[in-house]
Amino acid sequence: MAERPVYVSTLRAPYVSVYMTEFVWNAGQSASQKKKNIAALHESFKKISPEMKILEVSSKSLDPLGVNLSAFNLMKHVPSLNASVPVECVFQGGKVFATGGPYTDLYMAKPRDAKIDSRLRTSGMLKSFYFEGATIPLRPLTAFYDWIYINALIENPELAANVIEYDAFTDIEFNPNKSSNCQARAAALFVALHRLGKLDKCRTFEGFLE
Repeated sequence: MAERPVYVSTLRAPYVSVYMTEFVWNAGQSASQKKKNIAALHESFKKISPEMKILEVSSKSLDPLGVNLSAFNLMKHVPSLNASVPVECVFQGGKVFATGGPYTDLYMAKPRDAKIDSRLRTSGMLKSFYFEGATIPLRPLTAFYDWIYINALIENPELAANVIEYDAFTDIEFNPNKSSNCQARAAALFVALHRLGKLDKCRTFEGFLE
């Protein structure tokens, strides 16, 4: 057995509820095994909450929408480049460390390459984030990641129109014991803020924090 979080949009702060859901784990690293685990996780959750529509948000998703919502595929506009790049690249390229960064050249890297760039592990302690001339603090935890993800969705209205049809979100490879930022959680937060009519405030980081 294994346990993974399911993120559910809610109408009260903090706008996302987490349901740790147990399911039968299919061992192996192949894409087919991961898809089996997604199906098993969703089936287990639906036994508890059959009324909720659930979506896997990752490159391994069984649904093309979930694949497109992956931070590796979802595009965020970068005004200084006059181009859109994957959310993952904006996040990794915006990290500022004690002895280096931001490494904004990662904006133009492949998302997988950006995520494993050696400089992200050899530049000391993470101190802050950076985006388009603004320094963004590490706290609240996940705020920078959630903000750029939500704004990327705002900039992609077709994807936004489809994601708001869902209530619950998963990312089969996300381990909350090893990391904090999660694309499934960010998607759930987007849906909650949409339902509350608060998305316009999220265009600036200050407005998002409010």
